[in-house]
This record gives sequence, C-alpha cells and structure tokens, in this order.
Amino acid sequence: MLSLIILTLVCVLTYTFEIVFGLAGTILMLPLLSFLYDTKTLVIYSVLPQILVAVIGLIRSPKKVDARFLAGMLFFAGIGAIAGFALFYYFSANVFQILLASAISAAGLLLVIAPHRAKFGPVGIRVMDTLAGTSQALFGISGPIAMTRLLATFKEKAVVRHYAFAFFLAMNGLRAVEYLVHGTYTAEIMEMMVFSAPFLAITLWFSNQLHLRINEQVFRKVVSWMILFGGLTLFYR
Repeated sequence: MLSLIILTLVCVLTYTFEIVFGLAGTILMLPLLSFLYDTKTLVIYSVLPQILVAVIGLIRSPKKVDARFLAGMLFFAGIGAIAGFALFYYFSANVFQILLASAISAAGLLLVIAPHRAKFGPVGIRVMDTLAGTSQALFGISGPIAMTRLLATFKEKAVVRHYAFAFFLAMNGLRAVEYLVHGTYTAEIMEMMVFSAPFLAITLWFSNQLHLRINEQVFRKVVSWMILFGGLTLFYR
C-alpha cells in the first residue's frame, strides 16, 4: 500500500508538469520510482497517466487539430512504432537507448542554444515523426522528439501543446491496445492503475488550467531544458 501511495503522489506531481508544459511526466517519473518498481513495469503503467493527460488536455482546450497534418505525423510514427514494439519485446534496448539519448540531448541542446532556429526540411520532419513513434513504443516516451518537431513547426504554445496531446493520445492508445493483445498487463500493473487513476484524473482536471499562466517565452525555455534533461536522464537510465 505504501508503494502505491508513493507512486500516486509522484505521478500527481510529474504528470501535473506534463499537462502544463506538454511533456516530461514520464521522463521525471521513471527515475523517481525506479527504486520501487521495475523500469519496464513503469513504462507499461505510464500508458494510463499519459492517456489521462492527453484526454483532459484536449477536452479543456479550445484549439482544434488539422486532421491531415496529424494523420501525416501518425502515419510515420506508426511505422516507427512497429519497430519499437518489436524491440520492446524481443531485443536488448541498450544500443538504441544510447542512440535515442544522444538524439534527444542534441535536440534539447539546439533548442536551448537557439530556441527559434530549429528547423527541419520535409525529410527531417518525417524522420522526427518516425523516431517519435519508435521511442513511444520502446520507452513509453516520445515527448522530447515530438515537441522538438512541433516547436520547429508552430510558434504559439497553445497550438504546440494541443498537437502534442493529440499525438500522444493516438500513440498511447495504440500502445494500450498492443499491450492488451500481447497480454502485457500484469496483476501488479492493473492494481497500480486502478489505485492511482481517480487521484490522477481529479488532479489533472484542475491543474490543466495552470498552463494559461505560462507565457510563450517561459514555455519554450522550460520545454527546451526539459528535452535536454530528458536526453541526459536516458543516458543515466
């Protein structure tokens, strides 16, 4: 029971950060809880809070997504996810984790040094979408890659945040179904989800409005540093 309480408290804090800034909930949650739970168990569990964040964020946002734009992102992300799922179940992720950490750290460093200069051509954009899908399926994390791509595409933070949530909802929905089909959910993971879900849902519903108090400059700066921190954290993990 104590471990479930700690899990819930940590997730309330970390996913409140995610619903405000659009990423980093899982990046922060994994190292904080890895002393209580196996990392892969936490990655599987993270599908619940990530879906809650995306659903609540979308419901409480007046913005709308362009279906064609989102479909393009999801198509290439889906291709990447196929490889990610195969690696999650059948192959060691050590080499891929190092490569992913390198890519995320480089993206974060670029945004920190030159926050308004990150640009991608048509090929670069699709490579980022594909990597985001692979990362989501393999590590349960796509925020740093997806947000780097979105920050380079849109200027308004509310638009970036809204597209990020739409992308995360679709990818985590795919992840949830794949876990179900593959029989990945254990009794321990289901207990974690059932216990923490009500507390997370209530907290995220009200904390969503905090993002309105964050201006554009602070939003970009925090997101950029969190992307860099996320990459360095993956090296540690």
